[in-house]
Amino acid sequence: MRRLFPVTDETAARAPGGAPGGPGAGRAGADREWSLAELAAAYAYPEPPAGRRRPWLRANMVSSLDGAGQHQGRSQPLSSAADMRVFGTLRALADVVVVGAETVRQEGYRPARARAEFAEPRAAAGQGPAPAIAVVTARLDLDFSLPLFTSPSVPTLVLTGAASSPERRAAAERAGARVVIAGDGAGVDPARAVRALAELGHTRLLTEGGPRLLGGLVAADVLDELCLTVSPTLTAGDAQRIAGGPPVTVPHRFALMSLLEDDGFLFTRYRRS
Repeated sequence: MRRLFPVTDETAARAPGGAPGGPGAGRAGADREWSLAELAAAYAYPEPPAGRRRPWLRANMVSSLDGAGQHQGRSQPLSSAADMRVFGTLRALADVVVVGAETVRQEGYRPARARAEFAEPRAAAGQGPAPAIAVVTARLDLDFSLPLFTSPSVPTLVLTGAASSPERRAAAERAGARVVIAGDGAGVDPARAVRALAELGHTRLLTEGGPRLLGGLVAADVLDELCLTVSPTLTAGDAQRIAGGPPVTVPHRFALMSLLEDDGFLFTRYRRS
């Protein structure tokens, strides 16, 4: 992996015409496998203003060159070993991972696991051993006998609306999940969901989609950051983009913060302008 942006002496040392053994060789600008500590530093959440714990919502998604967010219903065929290292690092930095119910079903979600490599920094940051998973669902049509609900190291959260099925909410709670009301109807209001998670102490938020959930977060203008892996693949077909749903009235402008590359995969990081 190598850093392409922002441009520094380290990145310039590996640019065309630069001396491979010159300044920066063997460091973050060089083409090599980064340590987990280096990845964590590269993707650290921004420090909140003094005296405030403002929630920060980032998304982590992957897209093919022709704009597909999935292949045959799953994101894994677009991924790589380096992408999975970034995926794991982003999870290890988060308080909670927010995901849509359809993605839970299609991707076979399991509880986030505690990782020894991140135990010390998570403890220092006042975090639990692993991030909680928060499932966004209106109908609660989930299999509550799965390990995601019955055996996580941190109880799974179920975000739903006040008008959702009381029977299904009770089933989720019997399985060990914590139900969080984040909408007046059956569905979930994205801004209210962010506030509800922050009230539970979860301010470092990560969403992994899917497209309908991410589209709702974009439309509600609550997304602070997008970490997008551009996969050097072409899929054709009719797969969804990374975000779906109704278009926003005015496109939301984000600024490029960093760009990494590994084996043709581009790892971009954008923040709201």
